[in-house]
Amino acid sequence: MNSVINYVEIENRVVSATYRSLMIGAKVVLVDKASGQPLSDPVTTITSAAPAGSLRIRLPATVPPGDYYLKALNGHGAPVAQSVGFYVG
Repeated sequence: MNSVINYVEIENRVVSATYRSLMIGAKVVLVDKASGQPLSDPVTTITSAAPAGSLRIRLPATVPPGDYYLKALNGHGAPVAQSVGFYVG
């Protein structure tokens, strides 16, 4: 099963994305594109039993401007999907 996470847009520091084939307990993290390191906040956990859906991630004020992408991790913490990059201003 191929998992997918698609960045849709960012507006007012809220990132919108859609996903497919992510199971309950999967986590979506924001990754700094320059360093490749995930940020400790925000972390979104998939809680829906449906394997497809959408999510909105409000970015805290501590997230500095820069290039980022979303990474989905399965219940064991292994990466399963990655979005395209986007800029947070």
